[in-house]
Amino acid sequence: MKDGDMDLKALVRSIPDYPKAGIMFRDITTLIGHADGFRAAIRRLAAPFHNERIDAVAGIEARGFIVGGAVADRLGTGFIPIRKKGKLPWRAIGQDYQLEYGTDIIEMHEDAVRPGERVLIVDDLIATGGTVEAAVKLIRRLGGEVAGAAFVIDLPELGGVARLQRDLGIAAHVVIAFEGH
Repeated sequence: MKDGDMDLKALVRSIPDYPKAGIMFRDITTLIGHADGFRAAIRRLAAPFHNERIDAVAGIEARGFIVGGAVADRLGTGFIPIRKKGKLPWRAIGQDYQLEYGTDIIEMHEDAVRPGERVLIVDDLIATGGTVEAAVKLIRRLGGEVAGAAFVIDLPELGGVARLQRDLGIAAHVVIAFEGH
């Protein structure tokens, strides 16, 4: 089967009522565990950026590390981990963001991005866009330029891609869209 013919959506496990009732969790562990599916997903994530200047790929903890690291390798760039508060071993800057109930903070090392660097943000899934918006703010605070964002899965009803484009001027590329939450 050719990469373009592979149905990646069929390789994503859907788990009802996780982490709470009424939520349909889209689990990429089945996709990344499938060798051909994983390679196809990474190729599709990276494809729009091959002819652009990308200096680094930033991945958001935790599944964003898996897909982001693979995209960085494919694009021939370094990788920047964006982690939950308190997980990085050196001086870090943080940015809070809204969760459904409350707030959280993500961080990156204060020397992770140099002024003028073009950074591609990669994560497994975009829902409301709050986490990726915080990542954009971190990169911009360090003088970096966000070259775009790429996600394996989009939940369009939650508006994350539209929020990125409308509020932050960031073009988003998605491989799979699932209707509903």
